[in-house]
Amino acid sequence: MEPYNLSNNLELRLLGLSEDPELQPILFVLFLLIYLLTDLGNVLIIVAISSDSHLHSPMYFFLYHLSLSDMGFSSTTIPKMLRNIQTNNKSITYAACLTQVTFFFLFGCMDSLLLTVMAYDRWVAICHPLHYQVILNPRLCKCLVIVSFCISLMDSQVHCLMVSQLKFCTNIEIPHFFCDVPELLRLACSDSSINNIVIFLVSIIVGFLPASGIFYSYYKIISSIIRVPSLLGKYKAFSTCGSHLSVVCLFYGTGLGVYLSSSISSSSKDSVVASVMYTMVVPMMNPFIYSLRNRDIKKALQKCFSQITCYLPI
Repeated sequence: MEPYNLSNNLELRLLGLSEDPELQPILFVLFLLIYLLTDLGNVLIIVAISSDSHLHSPMYFFLYHLSLSDMGFSSTTIPKMLRNIQTNNKSITYAACLTQVTFFFLFGCMDSLLLTVMAYDRWVAICHPLHYQVILNPRLCKCLVIVSFCISLMDSQVHCLMVSQLKFCTNIEIPHFFCDVPELLRLACSDSSINNIVIFLVSIIVGFLPASGIFYSYYKIISSIIRVPSLLGKYKAFSTCGSHLSVVCLFYGTGLGVYLSSSISSSSKDSVVASVMYTMVVPMMNPFIYSLRNRDIKKALQKCFSQITCYLPI
């Protein structure tokens, strides 16, 4: 059968999590709630950091951009899935599929790199506290965010280019709730070996290297904390890393779960369920982890709410 390019009026269908009609309303309410909580939590973090001058430090500067990235990451997949459930229409256009691929890897890679930058921030704060403001000056912080964005943009464009070169022999049914690149590679009837190699190499660069940077930063942090004589001092030093370490474990733990489920299991459903944790639950949990474990964030939010209630009519 002659292969056709993806853009030649082929119909793409996202099969989603389940085709059971009775489950559709439950899934719609569940994922709508997750999406609203994600946006609400991240917006509160952004408002708290923007409004409180005490939070204008490198750590919160990076957290601000992480919240923006999390909102973009969840908005890449959830709204389209909700619309498909509501309209009972599983189709997605070629342009929308490429757009999903682009923004999925843009914000996913951005999350990974920002977590690496935040690990570096914690390393400097704990191991070089006297030089913290000098090393992590505003100019360097802005450069780190800009470089992270540029690397993420290049990563997303590579994946988008790889997908745009794929050819298929028939209309495509993607057993996922978004345009997942591994699923598209499996469904392609043209030779995708070069695509697989390129994507693997890019994934090593933007996945393994940031993870290595985080590991090295925490190796230096732990080595420094061990030398602290008192238990109270050790606790205070490590408590500043608690929120970030929780988010790192959640992000990379679920990401590794997606990779293992797609590699070990032949069932696409297992990969889809693991992807729900990675693409939806993690962006929702991040702001709550930071707000619940961070006194400064809680104080800033309380201050914001008290100012709002002052202007409300009694």
